[in-house]
Amino acid sequence: MNSSFIKEERKVLPAVPLRDMVIFPHMMAPFIVGRESSVRALELALSLPEKQLFLISQRDPKIDEPRREDIQDIGVVARVIQNLKLPNGNVKVMVEGEKRGRLLELVEHDGALQAEVDSFDIRYPSSDKLQTYMSKVLSTFEQYAKMSHHLAFEGLMPTLKLDDPDRFADTLAAHLMVTTSEKQGLLEMLNPYERLQRLHDLIDVEIEKVNIDKRVNIQVKKQMEKAQKEYYLNEKVKAIHDELGRKDDRAEEVKELKDRIEEAGMPKEAKEKAEQELKRLEAMPPVSAEATVSRNYIDWLVSVPWKKKSRELRDLNRANEILNADHYGLEKIKERILEFLAVRQLTRKTQSSIICFVGPPGVGKSSLAKSIAKATGRKFVRLSLGGVRDEAEIRGHRRTYIGAFPGQIIQMMKKAGAVNPVFLLDEIDKMAMDFRGDPAAALLEVLDPEQNDTFGDHYLDVEYDLSKVMFIATANVIHTVPPALRDRMEVIELTGYTPSEKLAIGQQFLVPRQIDTHGLKPDLIKFEDDAVKALIDHYTREAGVRNLEREIASVCRKLARRVVKEGKDKGLEISVDGAEFIRELLGKPRFRRRRKREKSIVGVSTGLAWTEVGGEILETEVGLMKGKGKLDLTGKLGDVMQESARAAVSYVRSRTAFLGIDPDFSSELDIHIHVPEGAIPKDGPSAGITMATALVSALTEIPVHKDVAMTGEITLRGTVLPVGGIKDKILAAFRADITELVIPSENEKDLEDIPEEVREVLTVHLVESMDEVLTYTLDGEITSLPESKKKFDQVSSEANVGSGSLAH
Repeated sequence: MNSSFIKEERKVLPAVPLRDMVIFPHMMAPFIVGRESSVRALELALSLPEKQLFLISQRDPKIDEPRREDIQDIGVVARVIQNLKLPNGNVKVMVEGEKRGRLLELVEHDGALQAEVDSFDIRYPSSDKLQTYMSKVLSTFEQYAKMSHHLAFEGLMPTLKLDDPDRFADTLAAHLMVTTSEKQGLLEMLNPYERLQRLHDLIDVEIEKVNIDKRVNIQVKKQMEKAQKEYYLNEKVKAIHDELGRKDDRAEEVKELKDRIEEAGMPKEAKEKAEQELKRLEAMPPVSAEATVSRNYIDWLVSVPWKKKSRELRDLNRANEILNADHYGLEKIKERILEFLAVRQLTRKTQSSIICFVGPPGVGKSSLAKSIAKATGRKFVRLSLGGVRDEAEIRGHRRTYIGAFPGQIIQMMKKAGAVNPVFLLDEIDKMAMDFRGDPAAALLEVLDPEQNDTFGDHYLDVEYDLSKVMFIATANVIHTVPPALRDRMEVIELTGYTPSEKLAIGQQFLVPRQIDTHGLKPDLIKFEDDAVKALIDHYTREAGVRNLEREIASVCRKLARRVVKEGKDKGLEISVDGAEFIRELLGKPRFRRRRKREKSIVGVSTGLAWTEVGGEILETEVGLMKGKGKLDLTGKLGDVMQESARAAVSYVRSRTAFLGIDPDFSSELDIHIHVPEGAIPKDGPSAGITMATALVSALTEIPVHKDVAMTGEITLRGTVLPVGGIKDKILAAFRADITELVIPSENEKDLEDIPEEVREVLTVHLVESMDEVLTYTLDGEITSLPESKKKFDQVSSEANVGSGSLAH
């Protein structure tokens, strides 16, 4: 070695390899010698005058007969202080380390290992800086010794008050609780200052370990104290219950859940899941959060109906009586329900029925579903889907979420308490979608008879059978329902009521219900037909009867006040008769009844429109001004309606000669088409023939019949195409006292849905071309232009009927 503070001395000494142990100079340490070679080496050392031997650590403590490569390079020259031979042949020995030594060669002689060693005598010069650093390390070690439970602090500290840095560092290293490899590293450091730096780092790490261990111990102690406290209190509660003769609530709860699982009639998969969860619950502390989650899950599994059914009523006559008692008209729907019951009498293997009632508000869609449940003897549950935009509302949340719950489908099934309820999905057309998923897509499985026998709720996480449920959906419009969902339902349309139907519904259902609701006596309060008609015509404008019931309720409230004021015991009789009496109670009429025009007018035609609340009549006006052929469209018309207006103008331009119109009108006149009630958006193709008729009337100065209303889409060649909403439109015409209608011939099939009383009053003309429309709608004769002026006529004869003059 070339360090100035180290002196070397070479000698041959008996060698003893050590397992998992490092001995430092100036350190006394006991250990047991058991290997035969080590015992012989010890005996050889005892025969020497200085009783020295070389102690060196093994690299791998598992090797019994180590060779040179299995032994470290640096060890310690030690002197034997004491030795004691044990009965089993081992020797217990106490040694004191003297100097470090480097192993040069290891040989075996007479069964003992002997080592050629360079021993180091280290004399490191002291300085103020070194002494200061030694004090710092000592202070850190003192902190560590106070915190450690393995060191005797009071007995240890006096031995560390040393001035020699080499001896100080070795004494510290000997008492530090670090790994064998770390101690070997310290032994191999010959420079005391470097050794002190490494010791300082190791002591800091050990202090941090002790702090972490202390924090963990405190936390564990708190948890143990809490657990012991809970155990003590639980045992105390048990003892109190035993003294009072009460049963163990925990055991009673588990037994109750077991019984409910057996009685629930679950499928095999669901039962196994419930039993598995119950075993987990038994192993949990009763007050833990996890136990609450498991208990809720088991409770949901056993609460949902798995086999319990409502007893169905299959008496067709009784079902028919119930439906007729609750609803007026609606013959097609009643017939569909009776057909379902008839099939159920013949077989029980029917698939779940999914019916969708589509119609304007107030026509009785939801109440009809209740009547169906009543007629079939099934339980009734209702789920409102308006505004639902989260898929989890249908399928539920997974149990990994805090506060997870099953979806609304399973919740409603639990509420029903039977596997075959009538399940109303209200407002199915008003669902939305956002980043949380599409509830309409989740409903595809619910409403598919081929799939809903294995419906999967995320919370239950087992298959649930919905095939016995009778699903009924309601919607105001069907076009907002996704096509895939629409395909799974049997759509039945409920159109608006005629005035006579509203009168019958009002007298049979609404008036008696409101009289009873307001505490009036039916034998003292009489609503005459004229009064109900006045409410229908002047105080409501709707396809259904919801607002009519509100107005009847308003009348009943005012009558109730009058009865109380006059004295409720006097038996005051009141007859609600005539429009004047209604006006006295409710004030001036809110609506002016839309009626046909009093006279035929040039450039004004009556069209028929469909809205979400039923049909309406809609007048179309055409104005002509001198100009350059500009076309103005007003009345808040949608894109489709504007295109229909342009198609009507193009049709008229192509038929000028046959219609007796100046071919140059499109360049000399500005045309303004206006649909009144401009604040209301309007759209759709069905006003095509209405605008074309008004335009022809304005250009020919022939008025349009005041008694005629029309609907139909027009093409450039004058062909009339079919449109929708025919029943609602015809009812609107009937309410307006219009007697003649012009509709596309392809809509003839829709006339079967028109009530008999309406068909008897109206004359319906079925048309295929615009020429036929003009024949029925214009109140006068059209004279064609001479042959020389027919050069602008581009319409093929296939699309129009006749040529020359058109007369009505």
